[in-house]
Amino acid sequence: MSILKSKDIRKLNPKENEDKIKELKMELIKEKVSAAKGGKLKSKEIKRTIARLMTINRLNQSIGKK
Repeated sequence: MSILKSKDIRKLNPKENEDKIKELKMELIKEKVSAAKGGKLKSKEIKRTIARLMTINRLNQSIGKK
């Protein structure tokens, strides 16, 4: 679930984008709880996906304002 490509993210509308960020943040919290079992690789990918979502969201907002 946590792997999203940039082209897929660009297809999301702003509401879906925010919902996806919230969902991934909850998933990240769950991964941090289970990190003692060796789940660090997945949490790293979740963080990258959140960053990708936020970056594209910011780009879309700056394009919309111009």
